[in-house]
Amino acid sequence: MRFLNIASGSGGNATYIGTEDTHLLIDSGVSRKRIVDGLHKAGISLSDIDAILVTHEHIDHIASLGILERTKEIPVYATEGTIQGILSSRSIGNFNKDVLHSVKIDSAFRVGDIEILPLKVDHDANDPVCYRMDSASSSCAIVTDLGEANEYLFRNLRNLDLLMLESNHDVRMLETGPYPYPLKMRILGKYGHLSNENSGIFLSRLLHDEIKQILLGHISKENNTRELAKLAVENEVDASDTKYRSGDFEIKTLRQDLPSEVLEV
Repeated sequence: MRFLNIASGSGGNATYIGTEDTHLLIDSGVSRKRIVDGLHKAGISLSDIDAILVTHEHIDHIASLGILERTKEIPVYATEGTIQGILSSRSIGNFNKDVLHSVKIDSAFRVGDIEILPLKVDHDANDPVCYRMDSASSSCAIVTDLGEANEYLFRNLRNLDLLMLESNHDVRMLETGPYPYPLKMRILGKYGHLSNENSGIFLSRLLHDEIKQILLGHISKENNTRELAKLAVENEVDASDTKYRSGDFEIKTLRQDLPSEVLEV
């Protein structure tokens, strides 16, 4: 599979994952232009996209969904709760609702030659999920917007070739930063976002000999830095009781303002 993150962060999220025959867009939280430009970097166009997978209905994950669907009707897959959130969003505009397809948590489905497994995450949205995607030769997962990483996710995210994992905030920066107190409590809570340290602890449990790509995403602009996220995650890996250390793998950070390189696994 090929992977390209177009944008990752509270300002908008969109990621491409595909094979030679199947092309998926996970979330559409940035402008149509940024998505089209990002896909071009992977050598494909919007007309090549076979499906859009939506993780949840927050605007930084669906901002351009309406205009994408008005440009070209693409099947959209999401949980029923997320679909209801999309339909109630005033900023999406009108589009053909027949493109919306409901998926169930823990029930795998296929788009082309990719099997997709929606997994429940704890986040303050209607019915949010992350997605694991498996082709005949490789497996990827995009795991962001979760307040905690639990045993259920650990069981379902083993043996990945590529993992994109949230490393949202540095706890001290968040606590002393400019956000209002209720927002700080939301981010720190069970239904908020994963801190650098908790991301590193979870990553430590998912490491295995064959993992090829580790990417840290949804890094807060106000309460984190890419350098701090990487260092904190590496420190947690080094402190873990596994046989692995951070130097055994290349851990990369994703950006809000620029797309990633195209990665193959």
